[in-house]
Amino acid sequence: MRVIIAAAGTGGHINPGIAIANEIKRQEPNSEIIFVGTNRGLENDLVPRAGYKLEHINAYGFDRTISIENIKKIYQTFHSIKEAKKIIEQFKPDVVIGTGGYICVPIGIAAQKRKVPVVLHESNAFPGVAVKILSNKAKKVLVGFEDAKKRLPKAKQVVVTGTPTKVKKVKISEERKKELLKENKLNDNKPIVLFFGGSQGAKSINDSLLEIISKKQNQNYQILWAAGPAQYEKIKNELKEKYSIEIDNIEDVSIVPYIYNMEEIMNIVDLVVSRSGAMTITEIANVGVPAIFIPFPFATENHQEYNAKVLENVGAAKIILDKNLTSNDLNSTITNLVENKNALKDMGKKANQVAIQNVEEKIYKEIKEL
Repeated sequence: MRVIIAAAGTGGHINPGIAIANEIKRQEPNSEIIFVGTNRGLENDLVPRAGYKLEHINAYGFDRTISIENIKKIYQTFHSIKEAKKIIEQFKPDVVIGTGGYICVPIGIAAQKRKVPVVLHESNAFPGVAVKILSNKAKKVLVGFEDAKKRLPKAKQVVVTGTPTKVKKVKISEERKKELLKENKLNDNKPIVLFFGGSQGAKSINDSLLEIISKKQNQNYQILWAAGPAQYEKIKNELKEKYSIEIDNIEDVSIVPYIYNMEEIMNIVDLVVSRSGAMTITEIANVGVPAIFIPFPFATENHQEYNAKVLENVGAAKIILDKNLTSNDLNSTITNLVENKNALKDMGKKANQVAIQNVEEKIYKEIKEL
């Protein structure tokens, strides 16, 4: 099978694409797979790192406002259909798979014009603009949440498969755990709280964490903080200039730009504090780790809050709204949880009960049945 996967921008779009590619390769080792993205996004790091070829087109994301800049981006994105057609003509795929985001629009339209079947995957409870635009052109739309089905009335076929990810519950050996702790300057003496805001980072979470670190409020837990590539240098400079703190020399704190081995790290931490994108919800449920969610307040149709409620409603997570976020409240919520190991364990079990099993196999089956 020859496959093009359109995935660009953030890890929430790219990582599901990689997970789908890996499953196709597992089922069909002789398959040929390429990715299509831009020359600006995280795909330029993650896709080659996963071992796949990446082709570029000059597409852009755009918002719903009227401005000269936005009009230019819309024009350029639709102009990139020509670039997409060229890639399709040269590669001759059997199927084009889009995992949401603006990159899907030119690739999806080009594939339809060349009569190549299109399969879309939408991770969120509220489908994004690109998936809505292409839903009536795609052979199938695969979704991560049951709620998404009713929001795609024009789609030919919608199938609930769950969201694919390489992050699952696995047993980490004691030897490997020691290595991971050492790599991240952590230890076994205190609970580990993992903070991240997605592949782009999250400013409000980062600002609260800076206060917690500068005031040394994390007396009962260690911090592993994936700040985001775009924010890391800024945080490093702010710690040094504002608080006279060296980023590599903070007791019980490890700060990194990005975590590439999240499938291991999430299996050794005690609690996660993060935004609530669909990918994050899926990973936390798969591993069975308790969470505190701070939904991104400007997400389309507030979908992150709806995502977070999937786990909050079963007692697996706490939610702090971004507008209510303070370092003191965040620290007290964390402290109350990590001091109650039984409550943490119970939350983790409840999270795991929400997980959809065999997601990648289900997606592969739907692709093969086109």
